[in-house]
Amino acid sequence: MRTALEPWRAESIGLVPTMGALHAGHLSLIAAARAECSTVVMSLFVNPAQFGSSGDLNGYPRDEANDLAVAAEAGVDFVFAPDASEMYPTRFQTWVEVAELGAVLEGAHRPGHFRGVATICLKLFNIVRPDVVYFGQKDAQQVAVLRQLIADLALELELRALPTVRDRDGLALSSRNVRLSPPERTLALTLPRALATRDPESARSLLVEAGLDVDYVEIAPFDPPVLAAAVRVGSTRLIDNVTLEEDS
Repeated sequence: MRTALEPWRAESIGLVPTMGALHAGHLSLIAAARAECSTVVMSLFVNPAQFGSSGDLNGYPRDEANDLAVAAEAGVDFVFAPDASEMYPTRFQTWVEVAELGAVLEGAHRPGHFRGVATICLKLFNIVRPDVVYFGQKDAQQVAVLRQLIADLALELELRALPTVRDRDGLALSSRNVRLSPPERTLALTLPRALATRDPESARSLLVEAGLDVDYVEIAPFDPPVLAAAVRVGSTRLIDNVTLEEDS
């Protein structure tokens, strides 16, 4: 990857990290990178270190051939798609942890998740050495964790967070949405409607009344602050958030 990118380093390089199963949310990140950078790199790696169970990891949707075709159509110049054994070779033992931001909300419900995210992202940043990296605001805590990592470790790159992309019915796009049955999909729409109240107590009441299993509904003091929630619809866990910057 480094050798392939060497001729292009005189101009800007943008990196879009993904775990594949590309959808319109990913395409919005690629489009921004394509508009702002001379060279666009997309990583394609389902990171085992950020999954809490082998069942969730094994069930994550994968279609590399389609992802490569979508990436090419979207104007990606390079796709970095390593094997897990390349990223975590035998005797791998170095981990990166953003202590406070990585321990709340998703970090509290998925111990070790952000250690896996921070470690693999730092490794991707070091391999690609991009000028700009692109993430979606849907994973607001991930954005906050990675901004902290970049600042704390004095990395020479900019993180751009783009707005959450939603389906026509309001559900935030996610690779996990394909697991929802039609009735579950209808039930899942309670999540964006609840967050639209912009009030944690009102949002929790709506979610509970709908019969959803709620992990959390909280205002998170990120930049910008968000009202974030995680719920379970059947066997599928969904996260979403709305920014509260207008109220600050």
